[in-house]
Amino acid sequence: MNLFERQLTLWVTLSIIAGIALGKTAPALAKALDEMAIDVNGAPVVSIPIAICLFFMMYPIMVKIDFGEVVKAGRNPKPVLLTLIVNWGIKPFTMLGIATLFLGVFFKDFLPGSEIVKGGAEVELYRSYIAGTILLGIAPCTAMVLVWSHLAKGNQGHTLVMVAVNSLTMLFLYGLLGGWLLGVNQMPVPWEALLLSVGIYVALPLVAGYFSRTWIMKTKGPEWFAETFLRFLTPVSIIALLATLVLLFSFKGETILANPLTILWIAIPLTIQTLLIFAITYIAAKLLNFSYEDAAPSAMIGASNHFEVAIATAVMLFGLSSGAALATVVGVLIEVPLMLMLVRFCQHTKGWFRAEAASH
Repeated sequence: MNLFERQLTLWVTLSIIAGIALGKTAPALAKALDEMAIDVNGAPVVSIPIAICLFFMMYPIMVKIDFGEVVKAGRNPKPVLLTLIVNWGIKPFTMLGIATLFLGVFFKDFLPGSEIVKGGAEVELYRSYIAGTILLGIAPCTAMVLVWSHLAKGNQGHTLVMVAVNSLTMLFLYGLLGGWLLGVNQMPVPWEALLLSVGIYVALPLVAGYFSRTWIMKTKGPEWFAETFLRFLTPVSIIALLATLVLLFSFKGETILANPLTILWIAIPLTIQTLLIFAITYIAAKLLNFSYEDAAPSAMIGASNHFEVAIATAVMLFGLSSGAALATVVGVLIEVPLMLMLVRFCQHTKGWFRAEAASH
């Protein structure tokens, strides 16, 4: 990691502060940006400013992917199977258990009261917070994990394959698991929003990266691509990540400032969940004799969450001001510093795993 990447935690902290300050000092601007959204069935689903930032966050990573390597990665299904088992067979249930233990038992007395959620139902606040953590727990990361894998020097081909598989799996299991774990007969899952999110956050930069890479390779050659084009793109992804954080926290800054201790109570179980899932997957990858390049992204895709989908679903189900929506925002707040810490941990433990070349 270069100097800019090594200080990313500092830039992230400053971006969060800047976002909260923007929302506080210029609420009209933050509101105007928040209202710039693509509507599905009359409801705002995809924030246009965030979608633009996410495109520039994802494109520099997608354009580096050699699709020949993606084909090779698909021939080794073990990393994909591991992430599917962890993401859908373990993670949702550990999230429910940990959130219930901490928010419903240990911290219950610190979270008194109830709220009226969308639809008119009255629910206890702690249950609403647990609902938000559940929505995070059943949404494996399908965008940011490409950034974490990139920073950890993981196998981007395998990461892309795992992202694609988990995106498709989410379409079938998100509603089923969510409805069951939330304790309702049927959860109205925004299928259009899910498809649109995957299209904007994954498919669009992937297609743009593939065609621009192919064109540059043919017209400028591999050397110009590697030495000039990629060097120019290197900081773009991280700058776009920081811009995304400024926007997200400008939208939710007022809520965060109004609930500082509640943020802490929600953050504790989410942090434990993140570290637990990472440890389970990383250890399993070691026992299954994965290379480091496959082990790192396998662990990170389960540890991180698709917070865009979780936030959108919480708002659609329970309302923008609900405890569930607040819990999903806390997921964003803790994920970046936690994942940066895990990236650093992966880099320091690379020697635990066999060399990637041993698999060829």
